[in-house]
Amino acid sequence: MNTVRRHLSIHGRVQGVSYRRSLCIAAEALGLRGWVRNRSDGSVEALIEGLPDAVERLTAWAHEGPPAARVERVVATERRVGDGGEGGEALHGFEQRPTL
Repeated sequence: MNTVRRHLSIHGRVQGVSYRRSLCIAAEALGLRGWVRNRSDGSVEALIEGLPDAVERLTAWAHEGPPAARVERVVATERRVGDGGEGGEALHGFEQRPTL
C-alpha cells in the first residue's frame, strides 16, 4: 500500500491537557511515524505518516483528543512523502518535539 503524509494543525483547548502524549500513544498504536509539538499560539501541530487507513484514523482521533481537550478545529494538509516541511526529513518512530 501507499504511504501518505499529513500535517495537522489542531486548535482549541489542546495544551496542558496531555494532548501531545495522548496523540503519541495513538500514533504508535496505529504504527505511524512522525512528530507532535505545541505552538506558541496555543495550538498543537503534528506531522503523521503511514498507511492511509491509519492516517485517517489518527486524523479522526485528533478531532476529539484526550478527555480534557476541547478541539475547535483541525486543519489537515496533505504532504508528499519525503517533504517533511522540515528539510524533507525522513520520519522514524513518533516523537514529541519542543514548542515552536
